[in-house]
Amino acid sequence: MSVSQAHKELFGRLYHSIWNERRMEFIDLVIADTHALGDPTVAGGAVGPSAYRRQVERFLTGLPDLRFDVHETISEGDKLVVYWTVTGTHCGEFLGVPPTNKKVSFSGITINQIRNGKIIESTVIWDGLGLLEQFGIELPVRYEMLSASAR
Repeated sequence: MSVSQAHKELFGRLYHSIWNERRMEFIDLVIADTHALGDPTVAGGAVGPSAYRRQVERFLTGLPDLRFDVHETISEGDKLVVYWTVTGTHCGEFLGVPPTNKKVSFSGITINQIRNGKIIESTVIWDGLGLLEQFGIELPVRYEMLSASAR
């Protein structure tokens, strides 16, 4: 089995089993004890399977019907990059926003580093501002305003 195939199987467990099927028992099989999570919604350090579990639970509280769709993966050496979209209904408090019952969708990229068959680091970049706009939050500075001022 190539490293790339091993990476894809690992992320099948992560996105399909953990996120989409809610099988939390897979977290300890996929996430290393020293795993470092870098996410724009996580303040400070988040380390290990318990921190990852808290992140999954936080998302599922806000979007209980959440579904990850993986569009593309790129594997190189010990890294796997995943381009994904999350869809769900905002039925619980999320990012400090009370439930709106709106269907939402947002995309992102996760860069994962793998060692000995487990994820040791994840850097996540996703469209949090776009999600807040879908919740109906008026942002003080809009992209259109920034674009107009650049002309």
